[in-house]
Amino acid sequence: MITDEPQDLVLTNLCIYTETEINPKGYVVVKGEKIDSIGLMESFHEEDWENAHIIDFPKRMNLIPGLIDIHIHGANDSDAMDGTLNSLKVMAATLPKEGTTSFLATTMTQDEESIEIALSSIAQYIEASDQSGKAEVIGIHLEGPFISEKRVGAQPIQSVKKPDVALFKKWQDLSNNQIKLVTMAPEEDENFELVRYLKAEKIVPSIGHSDAVYEQVLSSIQAGVSHVTHLFNGMRGLHHRDPGVAGAALLHSELMAEMIVDGIHIHPEIVKLAFLQKGVDHIILITDSMRAKWLEDGISSLGGQKVIVRDGKALLENGALAGSTLKMNEAINNMMNFTGCSLQDVVKMASYNPAKQIGVLDKKGSIAKGKDADLVVLDENNQVVLTICKGQIVYSNGGVKA
Repeated sequence: MITDEPQDLVLTNLCIYTETEINPKGYVVVKGEKIDSIGLMESFHEEDWENAHIIDFPKRMNLIPGLIDIHIHGANDSDAMDGTLNSLKVMAATLPKEGTTSFLATTMTQDEESIEIALSSIAQYIEASDQSGKAEVIGIHLEGPFISEKRVGAQPIQSVKKPDVALFKKWQDLSNNQIKLVTMAPEEDENFELVRYLKAEKIVPSIGHSDAVYEQVLSSIQAGVSHVTHLFNGMRGLHHRDPGVAGAALLHSELMAEMIVDGIHIHPEIVKLAFLQKGVDHIILITDSMRAKWLEDGISSLGGQKVIVRDGKALLENGALAGSTLKMNEAINNMMNFTGCSLQDVVKMASYNPAKQIGVLDKKGSIAKGKDADLVVLDENNQVVLTICKGQIVYSNGGVKA
């Protein structure tokens, strides 16, 4: 059953990936919206929990923290740029099916009015809407319009703007201070004024859709850039006479790097190369998905542009990649297959690292006492069996009696 209200839950006989260790056979107690305790099955006594809702998993399954997608535009025929509360609600109700329990609603390069409508609606949704029973919108990722015309990708070039601190302040006010991460081309930012402002305000400045040369990237790091948007995509690539943005991202541990691991945006061997160079502590798995995710192949749209989706690959009519249809559980499965890394590694990259990067590690990103009860049960193939958002069972695939 799908529960309507948070309730005390006990999940038993699971391999639990806690913040500090792997508990091969344990249980978790959820009280209200929080994780209350974690223990070993050898110390579990069912009679102590007669008033709780106990879910037992007789077949070996894994319990991981909820996945956090900090770069997602849309899903299920809805998009953050639609500027409606219903679109955000649809996204939030859909994402738990892939194990995502919280996300940054991501905007894109558009005219000022469209961006402002989107920011206002996201702020209204966060402040006024009931987010229980769904993935939680924990802020906004502003992708563009402060990007390079040379690296627009699927962002409409006619709406690109020079970085503007005054305009950003206006937008942050409209968003009720919900903008947590900004993708921009720092080489377009005179004296790195916007980068420095973002850093001072504890907002993450990210280099993306950028044509910066290596030396410009180094200067932007000194000014405060600490993040790279969808590594290898929408940036000056790695060349043996110019390391570019991609080379700088691989070389500098100051930069946390997003990766779209769908086997389309980055070749599997380059994913492995990046993993070996950056390591588990400096990669964040994202989807960068658009409204066509969770829909059949066909015609879709992104920022008013026609998108053709075929075999899960989303392209503009000019052939440019238009985001993805990637699901977060697919991303973690692909990462393991492409690199040989462990489930513990991908939990770090898909839960812990994003929570830490955007400043919510005190309540999300790992399984620990006192944190939000955002939990996902995976089977041996990393398929989502059960998703819990702040103590509520919001998704069950039918394979377990919830």
